[in-house]
Amino acid sequence: MPEALGGESRRLTREQLFTMAAAATINFSSMLCYSILGPFFPSEAEKKGVGNTIVGLIFGWFALVNFLTALVLGNYLARIGAKFMLVAGMFVSGCVTILFGMLDKVPSRLLFIVLCFLVRGMDAIGFAAAMTASFSILAKAFPNNIATVLGSLEIFTGLGLVLGPPLGGFLYQAFGYEIPFIALGCIVLVLVPVNMCMLPNYDSISGKDSFWKLILLPKVLLLCFIIFSLSACLGFLDPTMSLFVIKKFKLPTGYVGLVFLGLALSYSLSSPLLGLLSDKLPYIRKWLLVSGGLMTALCFFMLGPAPVLHIESQLWMFVLVLVLIGFSLGMSAIPVFPEILQCAYENGFEEGLSLLGLVSGLFNAMWSLGAFAGPILGGFLNEKLGFEWASAIQGGWALLSGLAAGIFYITDAARRSSSSSLQNPSGDNEERTHLMGSET
Repeated sequence: MPEALGGESRRLTREQLFTMAAAATINFSSMLCYSILGPFFPSEAEKKGVGNTIVGLIFGWFALVNFLTALVLGNYLARIGAKFMLVAGMFVSGCVTILFGMLDKVPSRLLFIVLCFLVRGMDAIGFAAAMTASFSILAKAFPNNIATVLGSLEIFTGLGLVLGPPLGGFLYQAFGYEIPFIALGCIVLVLVPVNMCMLPNYDSISGKDSFWKLILLPKVLLLCFIIFSLSACLGFLDPTMSLFVIKKFKLPTGYVGLVFLGLALSYSLSSPLLGLLSDKLPYIRKWLLVSGGLMTALCFFMLGPAPVLHIESQLWMFVLVLVLIGFSLGMSAIPVFPEILQCAYENGFEEGLSLLGLVSGLFNAMWSLGAFAGPILGGFLNEKLGFEWASAIQGGWALLSGLAAGIFYITDAARRSSSSSLQNPSGDNEERTHLMGSET
């Protein structure tokens, strides 16, 4: 019997390793394809006569379709099958990435815009399928260390964000518009059969819980707003930052991607530590959410910097603020997934892949909604007010989420303390302190 148990333990460990490897390739390739547009697509679109607002809409359209698709796919993940959804999503994403590289051949401005929306929408469907399934499978494979595992995988997310802009800028400068998309699309397609062979199958049973029951929980609503605000701030940079860097610091397109390194590296390197802290010390998650939101707001106010400060923007200061933004985003983003799961368990949701599909679909949907609003609002504000004021205003999302989280957790702690006092008026102060310190 011990021998059999040892074999089972080894088998489970092998499944977990394969799951981690598959998720790492998905995160890396998806972020690589997503981030490649930043350094050169806005300027390429300008050649077609497309303004900043329309470019922001093109970036935002990807997120809007992702939002709608993630909600549907998360609800039906247990019926479709997590592995099939993941592999199919990667295949669709790889094909349409290659198609996007052909759009510079379109002569008409209107047709160019229409095809950008169509192809980006298809790419969003594939992306939503792959990421929703990936999050669910990871949470299923590592139920007790979700934040640690997600934080560790953010290294590959950050690596994709790090390599995407400079690689895209280099390939664009050296070979033109088509090659970056063709190369990355082929990489994604090569990874499809690899994941088919490597990723284990996870059995699942459809649950009775719904998105509405989950999202109407007050704490989940707050966490959804936090996800939205962080994504809106990050999405704001897509259509605006490259143009600002080129005009303000006179950098060539090939070097613009290097500026993105500050944010992506700090996010990816700090995420494993923040994930480990979230799992080992669950009671500090709320403080990470609050301080992360406030720090993000301050950094966006300094990114321009805001004209009211009368500080001249310099390249070293711009990169330093991006580094701090990457760290502050990690502080708020990493604890959210386990916080939503814990809230669902506390409110009677059934454990299993069905619930994980709901949570991962909700997480990806809210992130995508912010990524839809961020570029659109950012492109509009950048066009009307300039980057300095636009970034300061965009930081208001993070400020609101940080303040809302602080108010919620303070009032929730007071409510629990009052309830505990009424139920046990003779209890000593030490027990009450322990209850408040261990709440999440």
